[in-house]
Amino acid sequence: MRKVLQSVRQIKSAMRYRKDNNVLNSLVRRKYFSTDLSRGCLCKVSYNGNISRHTQPYYMSSRAKFADVATVNNGVETRGGPLVEYERRIAEGELLDGDACQVGTLQELQRLYDQLIEKAEDCRLDKYASSDKASRSRWLWSRLLPQSSCAPVKGLYLYGGVGTGKTMLMDLFFDQLPASWRKKRIHFHNFMLNVHSRLQKHKGVVDPLEVVAGEISDESILLCLDEFMVTDVADALILNRLFRQLFSNGAILVATSNRAPDNLYERGLQRDLFLPFIATLKERCVVREIGSAVDYRKLTSAEQGFYFIGKDLSSVIKKHFQMLVGDAQPVPQVVEVVMGRKLQVPLGANGCALFSFEELCDRPLGAADYFGLFKKFHTVALDGVPIFGLHNKTAAYRFVTLVDVIYENRARLLCTAEGTPVELFENIVTISDAQHMAPRTSSRSRKNDNFDLCVDNELGFAKDRTISRLTEMNSKEYLEQHAEIFTSDT
Repeated sequence: MRKVLQSVRQIKSAMRYRKDNNVLNSLVRRKYFSTDLSRGCLCKVSYNGNISRHTQPYYMSSRAKFADVATVNNGVETRGGPLVEYERRIAEGELLDGDACQVGTLQELQRLYDQLIEKAEDCRLDKYASSDKASRSRWLWSRLLPQSSCAPVKGLYLYGGVGTGKTMLMDLFFDQLPASWRKKRIHFHNFMLNVHSRLQKHKGVVDPLEVVAGEISDESILLCLDEFMVTDVADALILNRLFRQLFSNGAILVATSNRAPDNLYERGLQRDLFLPFIATLKERCVVREIGSAVDYRKLTSAEQGFYFIGKDLSSVIKKHFQMLVGDAQPVPQVVEVVMGRKLQVPLGANGCALFSFEELCDRPLGAADYFGLFKKFHTVALDGVPIFGLHNKTAAYRFVTLVDVIYENRARLLCTAEGTPVELFENIVTISDAQHMAPRTSSRSRKNDNFDLCVDNELGFAKDRTISRLTEMNSKEYLEQHAEIFTSDT
């Protein structure tokens, strides 16, 4: 009887899902709504011709119907899914009202959520569903009789421009999943650091990559990777085998990226060896572009006092650094990072660290060092960020990585720089941008050429994300959120 009731419930859910899509599509076609790009929202046009926000009875009800789709399924109680949570946050004023592109993406996330709830047992998502004895038995048979067991549910790969809400939407989806599931949400940089650390641990094993894939899939069948971006040749060369093994073990991937799958690791070294991974990714994930024209990070209110523009401002940053640490006395410190490495901190106190740009971005440091740094510090003061170009391209890459890690940790950046975030990256362009630049003519002498122009696809695409994040990190909203997190942790 229980099986019959579940089947009936699933049929009703599917019918309701189709109906809701039809309602939404018909409303957009009949122009009950207009897009206000200045606010980044979809607004209902009222009958008196005015545009109002937070008054969407038809549109909101069509989304709110999803509350009944997956509240109970397979005997698992849930909170309704990402679309319901999105609606709640809009109603409480936590989010701007319905960006059509975000709502379309949320429908994909809701679809995936519903499928995972329905097929949780087949996907082996619940870590408490089977006994240790059964797990050991499966492990033994998998070694004796290797076989592929891809998940019955495809994952999701979300890509789009900076500030369109990819990370927020993925986090919203992840937070709605049952706590008992084998799931992990992690930044891609951090994920790959973890992979390399595991490979080092299993060095000498016949196939360490297979062992690492087995460990990862045993811990987390559902992997949510934020900011999927491949720039390192070592990462590129192992991704295909790693994810083929993970998918074969039943892993399900949800990822966000600024790049479409076909554009990952574009023009990278030995890219031909990376191409099979793209095919595997597209085979095991539904690919969806978020096409919003709004950068939500730039809708925040500006805050003065954490980003200073000019040269030779060391005295200024030291003064503000001392204000942040209060009565504490800054002293040199050492931070341990992965694989036994250590990072020297010139001055640190009260959760704040002070570096010159050269000390943090002009030395052979990487994401592992930066993640290690923010395990101990919540604020970094960085003195002397230069204008980037061909002469300091490597330092620019490190700065981009540093900003990513700061943002991922919701940490705080106090810095002095030679220009605004946009000006810092004016000399960094993609190959496509370079091709559209005006060629030299008889009226343009070589003196007018910019010899510091850096043509680099990965850096050129990453710069928009960095500019956007630097803008948000200096906003009142971000700094207030940082203060709340820090206060709750102390």
